Amino acid sequence: MVTAGVVFVFAALVTVRWRRHPTWPLGLWGVGLLMYGVAGVMEALFAIFGWHPAVFRTWYLAGAVLVAAWLGQGTVYLLVSGRVGRVRIAHVLLALLVAGSLFAAVRVLTADLDPSRILGREMSGDAIVTPGVRVLTPLFNVYGSLFLVGGALYSGVAYLRRGSQRHRAIGNLLIAVGAMAPALGGSLQRFGLASLLALSHLAGAVLMFAGFLYSSRPEGGNLATPSRRGFHPNMLTR
Repeated sequence: MVTAGVVFVFAALVTVRWRRHPTWPLGLWGVGLLMYGVAGVMEALFAIFGWHPAVFRTWYLAGAVLVAAWLGQGTVYLLVSGRVGRVRIAHVLLALLVAGSLFAAVRVLTADLDPSRILGREMSGDAIVTPGVRVLTPLFNVYGSLFLVGGALYSGVAYLRRGSQRHRAIGNLLIAVGAMAPALGGSLQRFGLASLLALSHLAGAVLMFAGFLYSSRPEGGNLATPSRRGFHPNMLTR
């Protein structure tokens, strides 16, 4: 529940900014963070009440499959901001993501489940017994992580090289590390360390939120002007 609380506060701040300045990055980040929070709630419900197929399916679809891809899609729009030709490419990628998400929803919601595979343990995709469903997870996560982590690292390194606005550089690097944390937890889960998955989700939420807040803070008494290049969380606070 702690993870969900952190993410929902994060999502609320992004949503407030989106209402003031509706943009593609803000909207998509809001959707991704909402999924992240919902997955955290499902984890808590499983820990408190035990197995329920609806809880599992919601957790797997929102948290294991979709969240990284939708957060990453928001970063795609930040990376192409102001470039008309590339914005069209971002629109095409978004259309493919929507179609892929609908396909994933059908597959996850109709998959056969075997709760005996995870009873007494942390939630994991091991409960899905229908072939071909779990392959969706790496496909969506690789896409999302490529832009979410890659964009944050690109911007952080760019700021460090310029030697200016170090708060943005640090904020971007925190977001990159936070985005990698859940993926690391998922990998450890496959090696039998399932208890670390929930901790990795909490760490990821805290680090990304901290990076968002740190990169958004005023420097020298003035809020830095957002750049159009790279992944800059401060753009989400305009």
